[in-house]
Amino acid sequence: MQLDIEGVDKQYPGRGWALTDVSLSLGAGVTGLLGPNGAGKSTLMRILATLTRPTSGRVVWNGTDLALEPDAVRAVLGYLPQDFGVYPQLSALEFLSYIAAAKGLEARAARRRIDGLLELVNLAEARHRPLGGFSGGMRQRVGIAQALLGDPQLLIVDEPTAGLDPEERVRFRTLLSELGDRRLVLLSTHIVSDVEAVAGRIVLLDRGRLVADAAPHALLDDARGHVWELDVAMGDLDRARRVWVVGGAVRRGDVMTLRVVSEGRPRDDARPLEPSLEDVYLRCFSARRERAAA
Repeated sequence: MQLDIEGVDKQYPGRGWALTDVSLSLGAGVTGLLGPNGAGKSTLMRILATLTRPTSGRVVWNGTDLALEPDAVRAVLGYLPQDFGVYPQLSALEFLSYIAAAKGLEARAARRRIDGLLELVNLAEARHRPLGGFSGGMRQRVGIAQALLGDPQLLIVDEPTAGLDPEERVRFRTLLSELGDRRLVLLSTHIVSDVEAVAGRIVLLDRGRLVADAAPHALLDDARGHVWELDVAMGDLDRARRVWVVGGAVRRGDVMTLRVVSEGRPRDDARPLEPSLEDVYLRCFSARRERAAA
């Protein structure tokens, strides 16, 4: 399976460019699309799901241009949008049965699939409760289940862990890892830890432009030598945040120990640290902000 994004631009009238010259070639496995809010992630997801068309450029699924034949991907697509809506009067079972019918799934096979998915997302005991009484996290789990109904080859999930508690997030990340063994999974999020846990490839997007595209270990290698630890007095913390890119701060008595992302040693007594993906994220986007300001 192959998804090719070729020079995609998207302009919204009166709002400017949401995407500019985005090109990617994706195969089986989990790819994490990472970027701040407003980076263009959801716009790209909607284009790939054939809900909107690019202003220019094209998207190709297994050799088929989706602008000409959108059904080529719709038949094998599972999609969880960022703003997932439900029918509040329906139960989880009724809602998933309705979606299965809309997808054209045979009723008996659909019921078996739904039962398995409700177990998978930990909603089996709530299957007969109206969705209007579900918490935000429970509704999100229903959304995950509907995206998996047709056993899709291409699974697109946009901010899927929003509203999930820590245990549910870990459960969902494990599920994504397993799904990526036999299909193409594209996970869009601004939560670095979600991507770090599951993605074999990470794409960074900022202000509609592709910033980086690499395996996690390659991004970490590139950030090595640019992450530091240093101590400052409590009263100097605000000044430190203005001067350096601070990724974390831990109080130890009257001293704050900072984790700082810097191209060079920020101070003579700064101690080098091994980078995390969070550091990669901060380094990448802070550098772009500085260049834009200059």
